[in-house]
Amino acid sequence: VQLQASGGGLVQAGGSLRLSCAASGRTFSSYYMGWFRQAPGREREFVATISWSGSNTYHADSVKGRFTVSRDNAKNTVYLQMNSLKPEDTAVYYCAASRGPGIGVQERLYDYWGQGTLVTVSS
Repeated sequence: VQLQASGGGLVQAGGSLRLSCAASGRTFSSYYMGWFRQAPGREREFVATISWSGSNTYHADSVKGRFTVSRDNAKNTVYLQMNSLKPEDTAVYYCAASRGPGIGVQERLYDYWGQGTLVTVSS
């Protein structure tokens, strides 16, 4: 599976962005998908994950209520809708795919990674 993240950019605090992650291959619907982020000088951290069917999602406490992960298996794409953005959300955002067995928050559970897209939130 090859992953291509897009949709990053510069936005003011309080604004919104939607990230997309397009996947190649015909088995996209069998993968659990996740979003992670890495801020300058910090370790990469979990943001959100979604099950293969989209019926189960889990978001980090730091983004809960502001970010929403979703997927469209017909389009081989997973999304991260980010609202009420804060300067501390500034980071490179990565999408990742996991063969399971279930949704997870640990990087080691993910088998494939996209190249990342930069989100900058100005105050």
